[in-house]
Amino acid sequence: MTHPRRRLVIVVRADPVICGHSGEARNLAEVALTRGYDDVRLLTWPIAALQAAGLPLKPLDRLLPYSPGITVERPEPVGDYRVPDGRHLAGLTGRLVELLAEPVPTTCLSMYIVPHANVVLDAVNAARAAGFNPDVRTIVKAVGSDVTNVIRNCLRDNHFGAATALFTTFLANDEVVAVSDYTRDEIIDAAEQVDAHVGTTFAEQCRRRVTVSYPPIDSSAFLDPDPALVDAALAHRGLERDGYLLFLSRVTPAKGIFDLLAAYRQARSREKVKLVIAGTGTALAQVQAIAAADEHVVVLTDVDDNEKPLLMRGSAAYVLPTKPEPDFVETFGIALAEKMLAGGGPIITTDTGGTLEAVGDAAIIVDQGDVTGIAAAIDRVVLDMNGTERREMELRAREWAMQFDRAAVFDDLFPETALRRSA
Repeated sequence: MTHPRRRLVIVVRADPVICGHSGEARNLAEVALTRGYDDVRLLTWPIAALQAAGLPLKPLDRLLPYSPGITVERPEPVGDYRVPDGRHLAGLTGRLVELLAEPVPTTCLSMYIVPHANVVLDAVNAARAAGFNPDVRTIVKAVGSDVTNVIRNCLRDNHFGAATALFTTFLANDEVVAVSDYTRDEIIDAAEQVDAHVGTTFAEQCRRRVTVSYPPIDSSAFLDPDPALVDAALAHRGLERDGYLLFLSRVTPAKGIFDLLAAYRQARSREKVKLVIAGTGTALAQVQAIAAADEHVVVLTDVDDNEKPLLMRGSAAYVLPTKPEPDFVETFGIALAEKMLAGGGPIITTDTGGTLEAVGDAAIIVDQGDVTGIAAAIDRVVLDMNGTERREMELRAREWAMQFDRAAVFDDLFPETALRRSA
């Protein structure tokens, strides 16, 4: 039996989930094929399980294909109704054990600590206990909600046992990574609180071990889109270049959608530009109801990955007034970096979480929740900003965002492959 030479397994909530980190997995997988991995697998959840969870999903009939050599596996649940949640985890863990049983040097990357890091560690321990002697290295990446959702909930509700288990799982990996400096600081802060309560030493370990790896972006999918394709996409949507503001993200309060709608209502420039809201999420029904009463507000729920850069390029401004909420804090802002690569009008956003790491000095920053400030920023872009200033900001934004190109991020996360490639 012929086996691959090197394998990369990424355990993640992959497409069709609308989540920047599913895009991270795709981009790392694609680069891995150029860095000596001849078998790359995304281990993820069955479509039905993602739908049942209520996650925002992309149109299933328009998902981008993966390159040959990348396999997306969605193991079926193992067991019956008496094992309600563990069935899917058993399926994921069991499939990974099967892969580790093969004599293939393997790197396992888990994105999202809970439950994906548990899947990886359980599979590795099972493979070793069974005598398979796997040649495996584990990397865990805290992508944001690991901290802002799971750990914060543990701390708020005094569930220090769960927090302790989470940190133990996180630090049991060979390498531990955060998606931004902000996320790294949040991890350390949470670890300090757990240490103070139960006498552990998680914070010292996190300070010493946690590194930062920014989200990888396929810059080629955003740079210099064909003007004819941009015009065609806009015509299909009944839009004109620089004739609309774009919000393209999850439609949730934490993304500042209601602040944006309120700001747009009071902006002097609302008669000059439409507001296009592209995405799905928990607040979608409320937003659609508002749009039904305002002809200037357009809601799109079917924008795919091909259309995204075209809408970004044609917009007068991209507005993401994200703000902290109990269930979510913007720990980086992948869509912001994508917009900077796509070009078009300026970005208007807030200093929330890790957003400044995403945009540098190439965006217009307003205070969190400042509706009047958002309206003023929109009016500045639409009514007052001249072409030269817009172009300078666009060029500065692109230069900043190129550091997030997927090849550069991959080589930083997997330096041994970069060395092998240059040898």
